[in-house]
Amino acid sequence: MHATPLQLKQLISAARKAAAQAYAPYSKFKVGAAILTQTGKIFTGCNVENASYGLCNCAERTAIFNAVASGEKKLKIECVAVFTATEKATAPCGACRQVIFEFGPKARVISTCRTVDRIDRPIMELLPSAFGPKDLL
Repeated sequence: MHATPLQLKQLISAARKAAAQAYAPYSKFKVGAAILTQTGKIFTGCNVENASYGLCNCAERTAIFNAVASGEKKLKIECVAVFTATEKATAPCGACRQVIFEFGPKARVISTCRTVDRIDRPIMELLPSAFGPKDLL
């Protein structure tokens, strides 16, 4: 299954709305993410900061963990949309790329911002030579 144009529009809109929920009192860098699963469901997440920076969680991982916590036990990600209220689109961090790959080794990642700038790449391009669960067998 590939995301339809309507699903992409819904996904990007959901990511933008999720960014408004971000808890970013330290960086002021609010991020929203939305994932489209193989079953057609959309799950969202926002970044949540903490005074102890190592305890922060990114929007992309929040969305993925939300899907798992909501019962998506065999989660397969088709597409991830990320929104930042910046001039240039921001790709997911390395940790998020690894988690996206875990659940969607063929996922499409679209990063948007408040301008027309956009990043649209397969996760394998963003995380070459990725490490996955099959590497553990």
